[in-house]
Amino acid sequence: MLKIRQVEQAIAALYPGQEIKCPVHLCTGQEAIPAGVCQALAKNDIVFGSHRAHGYYIARGASLRIFIAELYGKASGCGKGKSGSQHFAAPEVGFMGSSAIVAGTVPIAVGSALAFKMQGRPLVAVVDFGDGATDEGIFYEALNFAALKKLPVVFICENNTYATHAHIRVRQAKNNIAQRARVFGVPATKINGNNVLEVFRTAKSAIKRARSGGGPFLIECETYRWMSHVGPEYDCNLGYRSEDELKQWFKKCPLKVFQDLFIQKKLITDTDLNKMLDQVNTEVKAAVDFAKSSLAPSPQDLLMDVYRL
Repeated sequence: MLKIRQVEQAIAALYPGQEIKCPVHLCTGQEAIPAGVCQALAKNDIVFGSHRAHGYYIARGASLRIFIAELYGKASGCGKGKSGSQHFAAPEVGFMGSSAIVAGTVPIAVGSALAFKMQGRPLVAVVDFGDGATDEGIFYEALNFAALKKLPVVFICENNTYATHAHIRVRQAKNNIAQRARVFGVPATKINGNNVLEVFRTAKSAIKRARSGGGPFLIECETYRWMSHVGPEYDCNLGYRSEDELKQWFKKCPLKVFQDLFIQKKLITDTDLNKMLDQVNTEVKAAVDFAKSSLAPSPQDLLMDVYRL
């Protein structure tokens, strides 16, 4: 969680310099979900992201250097400078990619789970998405198909209340995403998405169940994004949410909740925390330096790795 937080804060600080050209959708405030979910996955399981997928890439242990290089549009990036912040992937660690299409990776994860079942492989597909994805019809088609075929897929909904600037109450008659999943025969539960232990335990149980043939499961994680929908700033000035609301969620910071618990139980000291922070910041700085010093793609690279007639 600390690594995800420091990476996102570094991106927010660097972005105004205009060297990073791609839009960035930051997951600051939501770190407990990718950290908890990925800790529950086996090595060969796969995960798909959506808009705020940086955390999953980092939590799966993919290279930070080539990730930052990708944001800078460099040839050494994980997408050779072509994927930016929303379409990157790291299949070598089971992060299969993300998409700017709302709910776009949901049916792909279900298809992957179908392939696992047909091949007889004991693997699980996990797909992460925001509450805005549950506005899309494909989400319900995916639930129905996954339940019908009893597929090894776990749906992770990061319910942060907003889809871009629209509160869930102006988009959905009832804020009951987990309940809606059950209608399709998909067991579901709603949890505190800012408690990494609760996320981990719930994800571990759901993944174990899916792996053993129990079928799909949906976990609705209540959380909140600190930064704007897209970009590195706080956006309370836009009028769709208040500064007081944001401050209330600052108090529920997933890192602070976990840190306070560990200090209370005397499992970690301030010295340990400072050492961890120094180690993470050193790694982040090295990744930024690598990205800045890397070469940009050549004009010839524009026509590589793309479909052409």
